[in-house]
Amino acid sequence: EEGVRVRERGVEISLFGYPSFEADGAAAPLGDGSILLTLHVKGGSFGGERTGAEQAGLRTIVGLGHMLAHEIKNPLAGIRGAAQLLKSGAKAEDAPLAQLIVDETDRVRRLVDRMEAFSDDALPDCRPINIHLVLDRVKALAANGVADGLQLSDRYDPSLPPAWGDEDQLIQIFLNLVKNAAEAAHSRGDGRGAITVRTAYRHGVKVRAAKGQILRGAPLEIKVQDNGPGVPAHLRESLFQPFVSTKAHGAGLGLALVAKLVAGHGGLIDFESEPGRTTFRVLLPIASEEDMPA
Repeated sequence: EEGVRVRERGVEISLFGYPSFEADGAAAPLGDGSILLTLHVKGGSFGGERTGAEQAGLRTIVGLGHMLAHEIKNPLAGIRGAAQLLKSGAKAEDAPLAQLIVDETDRVRRLVDRMEAFSDDALPDCRPINIHLVLDRVKALAANGVADGLQLSDRYDPSLPPAWGDEDQLIQIFLNLVKNAAEAAHSRGDGRGAITVRTAYRHGVKVRAAKGQILRGAPLEIKVQDNGPGVPAHLRESLFQPFVSTKAHGAGLGLALVAKLVAGHGGLIDFESEPGRTTFRVLLPIASEEDMPA
C-alpha cells in the first residue's frame, strides 16, 4: 500500500563480492518519491567482515607501508624535480605531460603521508568534487600508460551535481578500476581492446556511511566497462576480499582497497561480468547545499 512502512525479518541479502547474510529489513517512503531501505544485520554476520587471517594480513600490509613510506618519498622528490626541469625545456605540446608527472608525484606523496597515519577509523577529507574532472584525470593517466593502444571512450551525463568526496581517493579508486579494465582488455590479444567510462544519475539511492555519518543520497553512478575475457566464476563471490586476484602474479589488494575507499565515502560498488564484458559500478553521494562553498 502506498505510503506504508514495510518490515521483514530474516531476509537473505546477497551483495556482489560478499557471501550472503541474513538481516532484518525495513522500507519506508520518503517525501521525494524515493524509498529508504534499512538493514539490521544479525549477530555481526555481514559477509564483509574480515576473518582473523585477513585482519592479520592487513595489519602486516599497514606495518610494511609505514616502513616503506620514507623510502618512497626520497625517489619521489627526485622524480618531481626532474619533471620540473623537463617542463622548463619542453616543447609546448610536451609540457602538459611533464606537468602531469609533477601532479602525480604530488598526489602519491599525499597518499604516502596518509599511509603513515593509516587507521581503519580514518575518514576521507570530503568536499564538493566535479567527478568528470576526476575521471578525465584518470583517463589522461591511463592513456599514457596502462591503456596505451586501447580504445578509451566516455559517455558522461553533463548534468550531474558535484560528488561529495576526497579527490585523491577518488582518483585512486577509478585509476585502480581503469587499470584492471586495461589489463583485461589487453589480454584479448587481438588489438581490439576497449574501455568505456560512463556516468549517470540514479534516483532514490540513499546510504548511511560508516562511523555514524549522516544519511546522504548516493545517486552518482560511475561505470567502468571493458571487453576482456571476464572475471572467472570461482572468484566472483570474493573479488573484493584482500589477496584475491584474477592475475597470476597479482597481490590481490587493489580491489580490496577500492572497496574500502568507496565504503569510506558512504558509497557502493558492485560488478557484472561475462565473457567479453565486465562492468564495475560505483555509486557515490552528492554534495548537499550546505556543503557548497559560499
